[in-house]
Amino acid sequence: MSVASKSERLKPLEALKGREKTHLLIAEIYASIQGESTHAGRPCVFVRTTACNLRCQYCDTAWAFTEGKVMAFDDVLKQALGYGVPLVEITGGEPLLQPLIPKLCQKLLDAGCEVLVETSGALDISPLPQGTKTILDIKTPTSGEDKANDYNNLRRLRPGDEVKFVLCNRADYEWARDLIKREKLHERTTVLLSCAFRQLEPSQLVTWMIEDKLPTRLNVQLHKFVWPPAQRGV
Repeated sequence: MSVASKSERLKPLEALKGREKTHLLIAEIYASIQGESTHAGRPCVFVRTTACNLRCQYCDTAWAFTEGKVMAFDDVLKQALGYGVPLVEITGGEPLLQPLIPKLCQKLLDAGCEVLVETSGALDISPLPQGTKTILDIKTPTSGEDKANDYNNLRRLRPGDEVKFVLCNRADYEWARDLIKREKLHERTTVLLSCAFRQLEPSQLVTWMIEDKLPTRLNVQLHKFVWPPAQRGV
């Protein structure tokens, strides 16, 4: 990633300049069902942040790179809690680009919520407070962003965390399979294998998993079967 391209990707965060300790840049907050991970199917509130430092070729929320509004921290917290749903996921964009995210996690935990954070794995997850459940999305080669992976995050995983790989083809699968075995990820955490939508068929991925006896879990985007795949706010 060039300096110029990185600067351009982070440009939306300029809207927070001087207010990083009191405000967040938010794309949307809504209640739906959790569509992925071991929590799939559960009612969930989503807090989606704006801006991302990566540009995965299969990204299905590219509008969140730039769209959003500046919101006071307390307003974000109030809106997230206002749905009365005890499961909250903070996602993006890339949520860890904003320094108030660990504080938001802690406040949600203090309010009795179960808190998930989905992050690309390119940024250090250790600032997230104890009790937060990280869904670490390790980037595969076909994503175009595998060089951004911070593999030290694999040693920062805690109980309840999960690791996800989005696969586009056989080469991605083999890359992920070898990493899982080399790092013995399946012995330390739940490993999710997901198909890039309309690039790899779930039935094909299942065949490979069974052939290799790979101790992982198929991860489908449940919300794309309940609603039209491009629909927002679900």
